[in-house]
Amino acid sequence: MAAVFSATLSRPHVVPFLSSFPPIPQTTTRRRLPLSRQPIIRAVNSAATPTKAEDQPSSSPPPTNTLKPKKKPVYSMKKGQIVRVDKEKYLNSINYLSVGHPPYYKGLDYIYEDRGEVLDLRIFETGEYALVAWVGVPTAPAWLPTDMLIQSEKLDYERL
Repeated sequence: MAAVFSATLSRPHVVPFLSSFPPIPQTTTRRRLPLSRQPIIRAVNSAATPTKAEDQPSSSPPPTNTLKPKKKPVYSMKKGQIVRVDKEKYLNSINYLSVGHPPYYKGLDYIYEDRGEVLDLRIFETGEYALVAWVGVPTAPAWLPTDMLIQSEKLDYERL
């Protein structure tokens, strides 16, 4: 035990609480073979027996796989749009029920009365959602389904 303790003190670059662990060995780097020297591996159906024609490389080039570009999703809203939340749809949604607020809870009235700005739009497995930040309200943005958002024309309003 004393030898281990004295060995840890002789290495000042090691943090004291990590000194009980053995040093990490340095790994040697392996050199990769050039692509021309790497062996060719082919997948073969286990039921099929290879023939001599399959064993020899063909002189025709392999078919190229053409990747189809992903279609850009079409959203029902635009970024920067001014919205507010439909109160009836929100109170009957899983989003409200998952929070556990009582029906008379007044802490969320700003999402029905104040306008919010759409910061981002995404399509998730459960549908299209918008990241909404409320103007003039110091709270974090929230992801809400776009079907419960009401599009507003402008931001001119007076807070009560």
